[in-house]
Amino acid sequence: MTSGTFPSLMAEGALLSRRGEHGKALASFTNALQLQAGDKHCLVARSMCYLKLGDTENSLRDAEASLQNDKTFSKGLYQKAETLYTMGDFEFALVYYHRGHKLRPELQKFRLGIQKAQEAIDNSVGSPSSVKLENKGDLCFLSRQAESKKVKQKLQVKAPKKDQKQQSKVGPIRNEKTERQLLGELYADKAYLEKLLKDEDLMKSSTKHGMRVEDLILGGINYLDTRTEFWQQQKPIYARVRDRKLMQQRWLPERKRKPSEVARYILKSMEEIDMLLTSSCPEGSCKKAEHVLKTIQGWSEDEIPNKNELIGNLYSCIGNAQIEMGQMGRALQSHKMDLEIARENDLPDAVSRALDNIGRVYARIGKFQQAIDTWEEKIPLAKTSLEKTWLFHEIGRCYLELDEATEAQDYGEKSLQSAEEEGDVEWQLNASVLVAQAQVKLQDFQSAVMNFEKALEKAKLIHNDAAQQAIIIALDDANKDFIEELRAEQRTERLESFRGTNSPGNRCVKQCRKFCISPSLLPHHRTLGGVATPQ
Repeated sequence: MTSGTFPSLMAEGALLSRRGEHGKALASFTNALQLQAGDKHCLVARSMCYLKLGDTENSLRDAEASLQNDKTFSKGLYQKAETLYTMGDFEFALVYYHRGHKLRPELQKFRLGIQKAQEAIDNSVGSPSSVKLENKGDLCFLSRQAESKKVKQKLQVKAPKKDQKQQSKVGPIRNEKTERQLLGELYADKAYLEKLLKDEDLMKSSTKHGMRVEDLILGGINYLDTRTEFWQQQKPIYARVRDRKLMQQRWLPERKRKPSEVARYILKSMEEIDMLLTSSCPEGSCKKAEHVLKTIQGWSEDEIPNKNELIGNLYSCIGNAQIEMGQMGRALQSHKMDLEIARENDLPDAVSRALDNIGRVYARIGKFQQAIDTWEEKIPLAKTSLEKTWLFHEIGRCYLELDEATEAQDYGEKSLQSAEEEGDVEWQLNASVLVAQAQVKLQDFQSAVMNFEKALEKAKLIHNDAAQQAIIIALDDANKDFIEELRAEQRTERLESFRGTNSPGNRCVKQCRKFCISPSLLPHHRTLGGVATPQ
C-alpha cells in the first residue's frame, strides 16, 4: 500500500534526486505513478533517475511513455534525447534535440544537445584526413568486438572451469591499456571490483536488504563496461590523443589552429559554461566564460568567422552568471555589451536575447518602467507564441507593480491568448493569475473570481500544490470582496427604495389607491412626470 499523496511523493522524489539519492528518488516516483499512472512529469523524473543509475533501457521506456499522449512535451523530448545520447544512439538523439529546439527555441539545453550530438557523430565516424595512426596497436579500436571475442576464446582454453564461469559473468575482456585510457580514474575502481570477485566468502554473503554482494559487484563492473563502450563510441582513443595535443599546443602563437579544433574548443567551452550555471555554480560559470572570452579576443577573425557573435554570446553568459550571484550592476553592463555588439553586427536574435536579459535585470532591481520599455522594444522580435506568452506576462507583471492595473490586465490577457495558442497549461495558469490580480486592483471582483477559479483548475491539472494554496487564499479574498460589493449595492438599492416609497406624494397616492380612487381625478392633486404631488 502506497503511503502519501501524489504531490508529496513527487516533492520527496525531487528532493532525494537533488541530494543524489537516485535509488530512493526512483522508489518515490514509482509510488507516485501507482497513484497517478501515466503522469508525464513523473515519468520524466523517474527516467532521469534511471539514467543516473545507468539503467538506460528503463530510462528510455519512461521517456517514451511521457510522450505517448503529448508528442510536443518538451521535457519528454529532451529526456528521450539525453537517454539516446547516453546509449550512443547519437543520430536518433540529434533528431529529438532538433524536435525540442523547434518547439522551444528559447531553451539553450536543446541547442547544446544538438551541438554535442553532432560532435559525437563526427567523432564516431571520424575524418580520414585528420587521423594519423602512430602504431598498429591503435587499430584494435576499429575492430574492438572481434578482438575481445578472440582474446576471450584464447583465455577460455587455458583457464579452469571455475574461472570460465566467473569470466562469463564479468563480460568481454578488453585490452588493458585501452581500457585504462578510456576509464581514467575509474579503471582503479573496476580493478578493485574484479579483485573482490575472487573472495568466495564475500561473494556468498548478502546485504542487510537481502541483495547478494556478488550481484552488486557484477552490476558495477557491467556498468563500467557499458560506459567504456559508450566513451569509445563517442570519442575514439586517437581522437582523445589528438585533443590532448591540441590543448597542449593551443597557446603556441606560431601554430595556426584548424577550424575543426577551434569549433571543438568553443563547443566544449560553451557546454561547460552552461553546465556550471545550471548546476548552481555561477562563480565557476562566470570565470570560465571570462577565460574563454579573453582567449577568443586574442584569436583572429580568420580563425573564427563569427567572432563578434561569439563574443556577444560570452558577454551574455557572463551577465547571466552575475545575475545569479546578485551582481546586478555588473550584469547590466555585461548584457548591454551583448546588445551593443548585436546591433553593430546586425544580429536580430542576439538583440532579442540581450533585450530580454536587460529587462530581467531592471525588473530584479525594481526599475519596472525601464524593464517595460526594454521588453516592449523586444516584442517585434519575438518569434513564437511561447516567447510572446512570457514576454507579455513579464510586462504585465511590471505594470501591476506600478499600480497601473488596466495595462496589467491588457498584457495579462495577451499572455493568456498566446499561452492558449501554444497549449502551455503552466503559462495559462500564470497569465490567469495576473489577469485576476489586475482585476482585483480594478475592483472587478466578479471577473477576478472567475479567473482565479480558472487558474486553480490549471494548477490542479499540473499538480502544482504551492500554486493551488496561493490561489485558494487569493480566491477567498476576492470572494469576500465580491460579496461585500454585492451587499453594498443591495444596501444602496434598499435605501433608494425606502426614500422613494416614503415621500409625501407617494404616501398620498397609496392612500388614494387604498380607497380605489384615481389620484389624477382629485382636484387637490397635480402630476409631474407621472408622479402625484400635492398642490
